[in-house]
Amino acid sequence: MSYATLGVVIGTMTFVAVLTIALAAEARINDQLEKYGANLTILPAINSIDMTLGDLSLGTVTVGENYIDQDKLPEIRQITDGKIREALDIQAEGDIATIAPKLYLTADIEGTSVMLVGIEPEEEQKIKPWWQVQEGEYLNGSMEAIVGATAADLLKLNVGDTITVNGSDLYVTGILGETGSNEDYQVFIPLETLQLLFNKQGVISSIDIRALCNACPVEVIADSINQNITGVRAVAVKQIAHTEMGMLERINRFMYALAGITLIIGGFAVFNTMMASVNERTKDIGIMRAVGSSRSQILRIFIYESLITGIAGGILGYGVGTLLAYVIGPLVFENTTISFAPIFIPVSLAVATLIAVAATIYPALRATKVKVADSLRAL
Repeated sequence: MSYATLGVVIGTMTFVAVLTIALAAEARINDQLEKYGANLTILPAINSIDMTLGDLSLGTVTVGENYIDQDKLPEIRQITDGKIREALDIQAEGDIATIAPKLYLTADIEGTSVMLVGIEPEEEQKIKPWWQVQEGEYLNGSMEAIVGATAADLLKLNVGDTITVNGSDLYVTGILGETGSNEDYQVFIPLETLQLLFNKQGVISSIDIRALCNACPVEVIADSINQNITGVRAVAVKQIAHTEMGMLERINRFMYALAGITLIIGGFAVFNTMMASVNERTKDIGIMRAVGSSRSQILRIFIYESLITGIAGGILGYGVGTLLAYVIGPLVFENTTISFAPIFIPVSLAVATLIAVAATIYPALRATKVKVADSLRAL
């Protein structure tokens, strides 16, 4: 029976590992959506055009500006707030959504290439409420910088240090707590300061918008911006999430298929073991029939054995599958944290028991047809 149990364990282990990894990946995407304060992002409208000569591919050409004209911010504000007022019947004046423009540039600091991010300090803090200044203070002046946790470690920066950016000195006023995202590797300075230092006045790289309501029509806002403002591409975070979820579903389907194949293989292992058990116990079965055991009693004996095999295989398969998920989960989905999922314990037991019983039915029925004469010939 050990081989049958092993087959059930392998099949259930794979199934549980797939379920656990899929659950963790979905939770990670949802967690990132909750942490991403913006629910609408605006990027430069850049398109890639495939260049061909007959059937010969000449590569691709990028068309469009790499920056957004900052003068478009008032128009974006007007469309965003207008659509929210229209959808929610808001009459009050004043800004409704939080709009946070950004400028991304690279610079050499202490011999290391670092991503500099120009931000509007107040707007950025509103759109990223999870930001925590671990040391020092938040941005208060024009020639100041706050540094991501990893960047501070790599550059050996502390609060009060000075960094030189394009010939100008910036005072490190604070160090952010670790966020687990690209922000840990970046240096943040006021937007106007970064534009001035690199002669990028009037341009930004992207815009994050946070509409502070669950019912805000972010897809409608994005469509309106795309239709009325040239040179930009607005994307609702929900659309990004839908794309990521779709990709996750395709990967999960592939993993489920592999798990299903493994379950079938485990079922064959149980089937072969039970068939061998029937052949080996022909004499015992015949003697039981001779002393008056009914076919249903013999059938129940094998079914009970399969139930024990399924329960044992389900418990072991759940434990080994969870450990397997801890090992391969971060390899399949980067930065995914695998958590203990007790909700899969009954699923594991049910699947394992179903496999064991289904694979035992035919051998058990065959055992009920063993005749006393067959058992005597086996002596």
